Amino acid sequence: MQLSRRFIYLLQQFFKRFLTALMVISVCSIFLIIGGYRILPINAQPPRLNSVSSATTVAQQIDLGQPFRDLAVDGSIVIYDNDNNRFYEHNPTRNTTTFFPGSTFKILNALISLETSVIQDDVAVLTWDGIRRELPGLGEIAAWNRDTNLRQAFQNSTVWFYQVLARRNGYERMQQFVNQVGYGNRQIGTPDQIDHFWLDGPLQTTPKQQIEFLQRLDRNDLPFSQRTLDLVKDIMIIERTPTYTLRGKTGWVISVNPNIGWFVGYLEQNNNTYFFATNITMPSADAAAKRLDITRRCFKALGLL
Repeated sequence: MQLSRRFIYLLQQFFKRFLTALMVISVCSIFLIIGGYRILPINAQPPRLNSVSSATTVAQQIDLGQPFRDLAVDGSIVIYDNDNNRFYEHNPTRNTTTFFPGSTFKILNALISLETSVIQDDVAVLTWDGIRRELPGLGEIAAWNRDTNLRQAFQNSTVWFYQVLARRNGYERMQQFVNQVGYGNRQIGTPDQIDHFWLDGPLQTTPKQQIEFLQRLDRNDLPFSQRTLDLVKDIMIIERTPTYTLRGKTGWVISVNPNIGWFVGYLEQNNNTYFFATNITMPSADAAAKRLDITRRCFKALGLL
């Protein structure tokens, strides 16, 4: 009986020591695991995972409305950062409002006309008809009143040149391409409107639709040959430096009062592409230069140009 009690006592002591040792091992293991992680204070922010999130935070603080206020201009701008899939906007409501495209339609008109061979290339010349043309508030435009070619007419926004191209393409063919491209509201009116439907309607487009069209142009996702696409992209170049290339087209809609000004295109810089559409109200001819000025200021606010 004495031996049995002694045995039970020893057995109890053994299990106590065993459980104690097991607990010590478990606690040490937990501290080792915790030691592999950095413990943050309750109010601390987690580390940023990449530079994109940082750039996005800064971008949200950029006020693209400041250039409009500085220049006393009513209008809007939308810039699309292709790599980061991000829009920067001032006046989003206006960016989804339709307007006549004016001379920004020369981009598509040039594409269609080269593709159909109504004009052979960018240096083929059309003869001036002798009619002197002018712009309200600016008077006669010398560059419009002479023989010219596709490239010069694009850069000088020579209206009569692109009206000739539209008539040569014809109503049915022009409507077919506008439908295929999905440009704006796709409405070019009746056959007798073939040479002015982009100036006073019924064709209309929004700034954001301009962005969509330019994106498709940039990635060669339009129903035109590579030769045609390359030629038009080349004549669209406004500025080329060692660090960036700026392509674009202005527009001036005089069929409404007050007039409407456009500047659309895309900037290639830092191995990225930024598509833009600026749309402003132009109460006078003096406002014409502000289309480009506002666009440049907005890009500079984004750290570009």
